[in-house]
Amino acid sequence: MSERSQVMPAPEGEYFEAARFTGLSLLLAGGAVVGLVLCLFGALKDQPQFSFSWLFGFIYFFTLCCGCLFWTIVHHATDAEWSVVVRRQLENIGLLLCALFLFAIPILILRHHLFEWMNIPPGKDAVLDSKRQYLNWSFFAFRALLYFILLGGVAFLLRRFSVAQDRDGNPRCTVWMRKIAFAGLPIFALSLTFAAFDWVMGLNFRWYSTMWGPYIFAGAAGSSMSLLVLVTTALRKAGYLQVVTLEHYHIMGKWMLAFSVFWAYIGFSQYMLYCLLLQGIKKKPYHLCIVAGWVMFMQALDMYIIVLPSLHGTGVHLSVWDFLCPIAIGCSLAFLYLRLIGKTSTFPVRDPRLVDSLRLRN
Repeated sequence: MSERSQVMPAPEGEYFEAARFTGLSLLLAGGAVVGLVLCLFGALKDQPQFSFSWLFGFIYFFTLCCGCLFWTIVHHATDAEWSVVVRRQLENIGLLLCALFLFAIPILILRHHLFEWMNIPPGKDAVLDSKRQYLNWSFFAFRALLYFILLGGVAFLLRRFSVAQDRDGNPRCTVWMRKIAFAGLPIFALSLTFAAFDWVMGLNFRWYSTMWGPYIFAGAAGSSMSLLVLVTTALRKAGYLQVVTLEHYHIMGKWMLAFSVFWAYIGFSQYMLYCLLLQGIKKKPYHLCIVAGWVMFMQALDMYIIVLPSLHGTGVHLSVWDFLCPIAIGCSLAFLYLRLIGKTSTFPVRDPRLVDSLRLRN
């Protein structure tokens, strides 16, 4: 792979041939169906354990999709050039937030197994009574719906204008996407923060942290950039996205490192965990994929040790549902992603900054 791309995109763009990957689509669809059926059985058999396992899987993929939406917003808000060639995949994954709404329904149905505060009547706990205006079922459900409307709406609009620009190259689309991004920044920050308060910190209503929002955000941003590295590499191996160069990988690697340090700084609070990842690794895509996979695994582990102890208290109590729930959600989202990716060019072919992105050097 050359450090600079010598490939100039054709005017009609580059389209994912879904027919080439019918086997993978069927495998993912089968995994999703079998996984969801087994999860239904688990929900009927052991509701407390299933509830926490499902919440773990849901929160993990929610942070990944939110992270991809964040990078899309930042791309437009900062008028970035480097991320033009990988932006479409961020848009595709971010749009999966709309589908994730369906996976939030079991959390709402099984809420009494997850959130202790929902089972305590007024007057029984002074701490909870002081928070009743916020911690009540109707407001909780309204906020959950609002998060998906706001985040899904921003993701939908950014992708819609991006795809529209592929058709006619209208520079006004760039202006509109920038305006949406500026409005989307506070929407994203507040939605992710309060979703983290509601669905994760709310597992223990007596505990609180003013840094909880930034902590969840740091994990979401770092793991989603890692996901982008893996998706980009997989598409390159399949013959797509040859416009992505080592320079793009280098920048993605730097962002992975930056948010790993940020996550560690917030997570340990009194320590500044600092390490220097060699530039050589950042410019070796397959080595970077190993690091990216490790970051995504650690994000999953982080979400697990945040969610599950609220059920068991102490000790390690692995359950088959801890694996089946995220697999079912992951297969479903991956199947939808494969259906989505073939509908547009794999990169924004008429973005006015595309040539600058192809000439990237850092």
